[in-house]
Amino acid sequence: MAKRKKHPRLPNGYGSIRWLGKGRRNPYGVYPPVTEFTEDGVAVQKKALCYVDDWMVGFAVLTAYKAGTWKPGMESEFKKLTLEDGTGTSTLAGRILADYNRYAHPDKGNGEKRPTFAEVYELFFDWKYNGKKRYSTASRNSTQAAFKNCSALHERIYANISYQEMQDILDNCPLKHSSVELMNSLLKQMARYAMAEGIVKDMRSVELLKINIEDDDEHGIPFTNDDLKNFWADSQNDVAEVILLMCYSGFRIGELYVVNVDLKNKCIRGGLKTRTSKTRIVPIHSSVLPIVKRRIHKYGCLMPIPRDKFRKEMYEYLECRNMEKHTPHDCRHTFSRLCEDYGVRENDRKRMMGHKIGDITNDVYGHREVEQLREEIEKIRVPD
Repeated sequence: MAKRKKHPRLPNGYGSIRWLGKGRRNPYGVYPPVTEFTEDGVAVQKKALCYVDDWMVGFAVLTAYKAGTWKPGMESEFKKLTLEDGTGTSTLAGRILADYNRYAHPDKGNGEKRPTFAEVYELFFDWKYNGKKRYSTASRNSTQAAFKNCSALHERIYANISYQEMQDILDNCPLKHSSVELMNSLLKQMARYAMAEGIVKDMRSVELLKINIEDDDEHGIPFTNDDLKNFWADSQNDVAEVILLMCYSGFRIGELYVVNVDLKNKCIRGGLKTRTSKTRIVPIHSSVLPIVKRRIHKYGCLMPIPRDKFRKEMYEYLECRNMEKHTPHDCRHTFSRLCEDYGVRENDRKRMMGHKIGDITNDVYGHREVEQLREEIEKIRVPD
């Protein structure tokens, strides 16, 4: 069976021509560039301009659309051009070239023909997340959230956006440091992509971008031993179970959705963020092993509800019990404190938390078996 002909990649922000499958009289859908996005940063595909039987006719339609000469029904005129000399190549090509020149070489100052921030984002997102490398859902969601938080730039011509405008977006963001970090990262990644695609000539607009608010990501308050006693006394409660699980494992709340639980070897594998975090192995502390088994048996996983819902339930739980407000991340700080209090080896504490140890001897040559790590984590005692 003959393979369908491959067509060249369309210019940035040109729109798209999609093959809709066999059995159609006009199997190509011709779509204008995306300019709208949902609240989560997902592109909203516009209605097709038309449907055609030839890719080159579709390209002529998009070229006329970008040049401002397109009118509904014009695809029939382009189809006639393909018949005038048998193949119509020269006739149709001439029309495409004329319209492309109108688009590619507009009158001086006619900046609206260049791609907007939103259009460059669409191309960047497709390049990054629809390529060969697989990214997690969390990564995609983080990129989409960062784009949403840069909404003031969406309709701006990308090449015209200055360093100061981007810096103002970061400085005026009311969100936490972690959200601003994602925005800063997106702006720099998009700039590298835009330079590679020839949309901009250099990266001077983003080279000096910086985050001017205090890092609040890792400055948490551990739970006290009295707090832990209260959780153990209420360990049949779902919220208390999750809190104890995180306090005695060091896992982040988001990691409970992606880790692999190995009940046979009594350990949990995986994580988020860094390579060392994603590949770490944490023995299940004997005190929380019944909790892990119960949740796997009851729910089939460690966390059956969305993260935001758990946060809300956790805050309500602490308030009802007249306890100070803590975030889920404070459980990770609690694990670190427990490791220090009970003499867990520093390098093993870092290994179980997914932190880079920091010297080549331990990072490259420091190998620890699960049972060796188990000896360390079992030094932690449940408060009487």
